[in-house]
Amino acid sequence: MELWLARAARTHGDRVALLGAGGEQLSYQALDARSRSAAGALLERGVSAGDRVALALAGNDLVVALHGCMAIGAVAVPIDLRLGADERHARTAGAVTVVSAPLAGAPAPVRRELALHEIATIMHTSGTTAAPRPVALSYDNWLWNALGSALALGLDPQERWLCPMPLAHVGGLSIQLRSVIYATTVVLHDRFDAEAALAALLDPAQAVTLVSLVPTMLARLLDAGLRDPPTLRRALLGGGPIAPALLQAAAAAGVSVAPSYGMTETCSQIATDGLPLLGIELRIADDGEVLVRGANVARGALGDDGWLHTGDLGALDRRGRLTITGRKADTIISGGENVAPAEVEAVLLEHPAVADAAVFGIPDLEWGEAVVADVVIRAGMDADGEGLRTHCARTLAAFKVPKAIQLVSGLPRGETGKLLRRDLGKSIRRSP
Repeated sequence: MELWLARAARTHGDRVALLGAGGEQLSYQALDARSRSAAGALLERGVSAGDRVALALAGNDLVVALHGCMAIGAVAVPIDLRLGADERHARTAGAVTVVSAPLAGAPAPVRRELALHEIATIMHTSGTTAAPRPVALSYDNWLWNALGSALALGLDPQERWLCPMPLAHVGGLSIQLRSVIYATTVVLHDRFDAEAALAALLDPAQAVTLVSLVPTMLARLLDAGLRDPPTLRRALLGGGPIAPALLQAAAAAGVSVAPSYGMTETCSQIATDGLPLLGIELRIADDGEVLVRGANVARGALGDDGWLHTGDLGALDRRGRLTITGRKADTIISGGENVAPAEVEAVLLEHPAVADAAVFGIPDLEWGEAVVADVVIRAGMDADGEGLRTHCARTLAAFKVPKAIQLVSGLPRGETGKLLRRDLGKSIRRSP
């Protein structure tokens, strides 16, 4: 298969590949030229096909270096710049070189074709429930993800996909690779900034048609005044449980949301609007765990039975639509009853004073585990733990109602906004 960037440059060379938050633009022809220069710089460092190259870069520099790696068959390993020294060292292990400055060398002759079975990238999981782990994703994994996503969301030749997600995480990098396969435009922000993202979504000149968000990002955009974005077709929403109240608020604001479920091991998307992407098979194990297999699943992530064991709990309806109900590891067993934190969090988020909520279990002599919650109250509003417990009791069975609710100033979240459940209980109490 022809290199994706080379094809985009050949067929749509003048089309904008990257549009930065400051308005700077890079066409596909220019991106291809810069990637060839980056490939030359890598060859000068002694990088060969199959070698791992750690990319400690951000923004356009990372995208250029990524395509430079692909041009010579090297394996790109994006590194989050916010990691500490020890974490960064662990993720660069096995790389023949670490790229920490923009690559520029003599333009290199690049390979004309790629083999789909080759490893394209090593991505690291987000580490929300355990230590991050590396996942090897091949070119055909990424290609099938792009095809499945296009069929699920539709594809406009003038697509402009806003990317406020870190490129070192699969949600951000998937936007880059889908877009180069489609030869469409990425509106690239180095990080999520609610005001900058809001401005992009409301600016007809930027013509954003798609955006990828996690629930906390969407909530912040709605709070900042997102209403009736003029060109937005869909907001792809994933990365954690989605409260019905958030979907209702988005609909009222004229934002069409596409709930998405995915993992690093699947190049991000598994199912959108509840339906599995093209090439994906789903089944529910006897214990309720979601099992996945298909063309966009990393081969090394498959179990001995040939399925990816996601660790998520879910259900399939008669039409094959998937609903995620929680994580196996997060399930709280209180008095012999199973409690899904996501269900309780969704109820808490229906309270008008609640901006954010996290539910978890703590050891308890009477119940085995007691259900407790950390809650962030909206600025200018007031609520107390007992009032919130009463609110929960109107909807939930008694054993699901938190035994205690602590008001906190914020919840532990990772770079993409995902809740770090392993750090719950350590949040700072809100000042009275």
